[in-house]
Amino acid sequence: MLGLKTFSAQQQAHSWIERAQHLSNQFGDRSRNADENDIFVTENFVELKRQGFVSAGVPRDLGGDGASYAEMCAVLRELAHHCSSTALAFSMHTHQVMTAAWRWQHQGAPVDGLLRRVAMEQIVILSSGGSDWLQGSGTAIRVEGGYQINARKVFASGAPAGDLLITSAVYDDPEVGAIVLHFAIPVHATGVMIDPVWSAMGMRGTGSHTIVLSDVFVADSAIALKRPQGKWHPLFHTISMLAFPLVYSVYVGVAEAARDRAIQQIRNRPENDHVCYLVGGMDNELTAAKLALQHMITVAESSQPGFETTNQVMMGRTLAAGAVLNVVDLAMEATGGTAFYRSMGLEQLFRDAQATRYHPLREGDQRRLAGQLALGWAIDAT
Repeated sequence: MLGLKTFSAQQQAHSWIERAQHLSNQFGDRSRNADENDIFVTENFVELKRQGFVSAGVPRDLGGDGASYAEMCAVLRELAHHCSSTALAFSMHTHQVMTAAWRWQHQGAPVDGLLRRVAMEQIVILSSGGSDWLQGSGTAIRVEGGYQINARKVFASGAPAGDLLITSAVYDDPEVGAIVLHFAIPVHATGVMIDPVWSAMGMRGTGSHTIVLSDVFVADSAIALKRPQGKWHPLFHTISMLAFPLVYSVYVGVAEAARDRAIQQIRNRPENDHVCYLVGGMDNELTAAKLALQHMITVAESSQPGFETTNQVMMGRTLAAGAVLNVVDLAMEATGGTAFYRSMGLEQLFRDAQATRYHPLREGDQRRLAGQLALGWAIDAT
């Protein structure tokens, strides 16, 4: 059975980065096909399972390989050099694993069962958290023994490979008002359907389809968390601290790939001061992106969840996103008209990088949060 954990001694002897580099060469060959045909990178996910990447971040005590947080950031960055879509879809699973591992190690959270399943069965976790964020979406109706859930969960990256959806729905409690319920649902459960709507500008191979929940029953015992709608909750500070450095490792990897592809095209041309100026600016922006990402990773590794930590990570997210977009823009400009040809691959990286704009907190919300903290003003929902 593919999901069972049976990795060779040779595989285990290599570092996760080395193994990612080896896989990247295979993934790159499939990236263009996925992009041109709007198809999910299925083969790449099969290989990630086979090579143990799905459970790499699970603590050793729970059957995983105990890869460090920084290692998993580096793995995602390396994968993005060759297939942006694989890296981004895999980051959505990875941040769920690393968040659960951190909560188990630092807070004693009862997530060991989930992590053991990831380790032993190589299940892939999907998330709707980015699109739901603090408000949540969908409706939960009280029924005997639990809730009946109806919802459309958009941007569920990796949906075709997913085994378990971690999501939420809003219950209109007659006593306290709207509360958000958090729970996990097997992707193949009754009432769960993947609506294959993903046809996007970039990141076309992520399979970020909409998951439709139609009268799905969730038992009371399966509700992991209840929280007020639209309010910050400690769990979201933990997610902010740990998820976004992983996700933005992907975008920095995309920017690095765009920079290197541009340099390959330009290096042997006649010397040109203007082009030299553009390339220098591109490297400045890439350095800014890497510095912002490193700040995010350092904060994640050394801090505790809370508003100040969230603020630091989200500032890094805004700075990294802006610098990544500047890198791919300058790569196109410096390369010139040949960059417009799809065969070169730079325009695909340019399109893939545009998705960096859309993860929370978007810049306006991030600036508002930073301003509220700096001024000591009340923090409302973001």
